[in-house]
Amino acid sequence: MIKGLRMLVVEDDAAINKVVCSYLEKRGAACTAAFSGTEGLLRLEGGDFDLLITDLMLPGAAGEDVVAAAVAARLPVIVLSARATVADRVDLLQLGADDYLVKPFDLEELDARIEAVLRRYDAHAGGEERAEHAVLRYGSWVLDPAARTFVAAGASVYLTPTEFAMVEALMAEPARVHTKRNLSTAAAGSEVALEDKAVATHIGNIRAKLRTAQVQDLIETVWGVGFKLQDLS
Repeated sequence: MIKGLRMLVVEDDAAINKVVCSYLEKRGAACTAAFSGTEGLLRLEGGDFDLLITDLMLPGAAGEDVVAAAVAARLPVIVLSARATVADRVDLLQLGADDYLVKPFDLEELDARIEAVLRRYDAHAGGEERAEHAVLRYGSWVLDPAARTFVAAGASVYLTPTEFAMVEALMAEPARVHTKRNLSTAAAGSEVALEDKAVATHIGNIRAKLRTAQVQDLIETVWGVGFKLQDLS
């Protein structure tokens, strides 16, 4: 799945940058290395990439700015970070990153996470056409898995592939209490599960987008268990 893909690796540690690029190139990817946030932004502006892998603590422009530029271009993002606390990881997801790895990391795990992120983006772009993907309706919400669109009370709400998968799972079984593990599997697949805190963060991002669009938030928290959609009866 990685073969033939174009990846931008932004990492100021030359040794880490070289190791990551060499590994991915052996897997068939075409890698472009950048060693500062400023260079990373310039590469993003002038290049056509399939995935961004970036550190946050960079010289020049901040790593957060690099992530923001990639998210604005709807480019998949994996962050490499020395920050290991739960709060730090939540912050990374709130930036719009699709996944993260805490340094030091294993190259095979990086490989698996790249595969998982790209699968979600392929599905979001309509790469998977499944017969069971009928339009889902619940209250004022309408989700079209084939068109990859989500409309709430007539307002179009853009969701990342991870967010879209979670809303799809909730709408497919609105009365069910979905555990964080259920939603993690729906969003990331069984190979690379999201942490419980990451699931809660993605749900928080969905709710924030609904508030911004000034439409009803139908997601209900079931404390100690997970999430479900509100009973409309």
